[in-house]
Amino acid sequence: MKRINIKVLMGCTALLLAGQSCTDLTEKTFDVLPTSGNFGSTPAQQAALIGPLYNGLGDYWSNMTNLNTVTDEQIVPTRGGDWKDGDNWVRLYTHTWDPVTDNGQFNGPWTWCYNNITAINQQLGTLTDPSTIAELKVLRAFFHYEAMDMFGNVIISSQLGGASPEQSTRAQVFAFVEKEILDNYSALKETVGGAYYGRINKYVADMILAKLYLNAQVYTGTPRWQDAITRLNTIINSGKFTLTSDFFSNFTTQNQTSTETILATPFSSTKRTGFRPQMQTLHYLHQLTYNLGQAPWNGFCAVTEFYNSFDDKDVRKQMWIVGPQFDAAGKALTDDGVPLVLTPEVSSLVFPAGAEGRRAGARYRKYQIQANNRAQDSWQDNDFVIYRLGDAYLMRAEANLRLGNTAAALTDANIIRARAGMPAYTSLTLTELLAERGRELAWEYHRRQDMIRFGTFGNAKRFKPADADNHWTLYPIPRDQLSLNPKLKQNPGY
Repeated sequence: MKRINIKVLMGCTALLLAGQSCTDLTEKTFDVLPTSGNFGSTPAQQAALIGPLYNGLGDYWSNMTNLNTVTDEQIVPTRGGDWKDGDNWVRLYTHTWDPVTDNGQFNGPWTWCYNNITAINQQLGTLTDPSTIAELKVLRAFFHYEAMDMFGNVIISSQLGGASPEQSTRAQVFAFVEKEILDNYSALKETVGGAYYGRINKYVADMILAKLYLNAQVYTGTPRWQDAITRLNTIINSGKFTLTSDFFSNFTTQNQTSTETILATPFSSTKRTGFRPQMQTLHYLHQLTYNLGQAPWNGFCAVTEFYNSFDDKDVRKQMWIVGPQFDAAGKALTDDGVPLVLTPEVSSLVFPAGAEGRRAGARYRKYQIQANNRAQDSWQDNDFVIYRLGDAYLMRAEANLRLGNTAAALTDANIIRARAGMPAYTSLTLTELLAERGRELAWEYHRRQDMIRFGTFGNAKRFKPADADNHWTLYPIPRDQLSLNPKLKQNPGY
């Protein structure tokens, strides 16, 4: 009987979905799958078969990282000829994107959602184990939720084949996601970590529902604050998760051991590649600081006002790199003969060529930068955290604050403040809570959603006037999808 390395099989599947090929079959065998026609007849075998579907979840990071530029926490200045890219980054930051010119920015996330939904639908037809079916249906609901959040009126895809699918309203997709999760909740596992690390379990389902309910007023016009609290209580009171004493331990290169993670998507520098935030943000010369295999790209940085929102005593401020920079031996780095001193001040959205533009902006190191990384394209080993307990506490604080339960809101918010080394709040406003969410969750890709919910997404910010209307809170339906499906209608304003 032929024996197949399961990790290689999963890796190859992911690469095939990305339009690449898999040729390295030298990986040590950790498990095997027989290729006989009856494989998949037991619950354990069916659970093994769904592994490749989780590779699609790994593209969460790559699809969200660019679009974070629409928020008040991330900016990508044009630095001479670098990061010009047809002024794409300028349009994202200033909320002037165009559905034709910027089609690629939005078609990527759309196809990410629906390619994964299609793959799940294909697999569901082969399964009989109730727990495995429930797990996949909730994963499918997650992708529908993401599509709805970004694009509003989207497609509900729960089966294969048929004519061009109809476009559903945001409220209809909300109801579908909620029902899918609730209908399958009892069949989900309560196991955390181990074989269920990076997979859907009851607590991940609770977190998706909590996000759904926290944003229900945006999605449907009807607030669901208490429903969000109920789901968050299940997570927080389960005893399955605890806040790490060290904030940054959630983001190390071996962060799969974090007790705070509710859902992460695993990466590695050699197997499931694709995670490289350090390349987007670090200065070119940081190659010498961290002994990287290639020079970083000197692009993404913090909006000045966002960086300044961190108190100097806040341990989370250490996620930003500013000041004089040095190589691995401690020698000061220079750029065109000028000391390389990174400044939080981003004085222009479009810089001329020169050292001033190259050193502007605080750089990001929340996720531990993997020193001496010689992997191809400097892929890192950190797993990207989608949901974690710190977020759950702040979500519950918000829901309670909106319901007038100020004491409960203060308790949860101050748990997060204490870990950050900051004094406890004695009073709390929604404005301050949004700021605290920003400091805790910076560049974890919740900011757009938060700003929309708090009503600040269209506000003026550095280099950007206030939006004239709120149609920017939804991304445009991608031009490619409008061409493929005549039943799709573009979002208003585009």
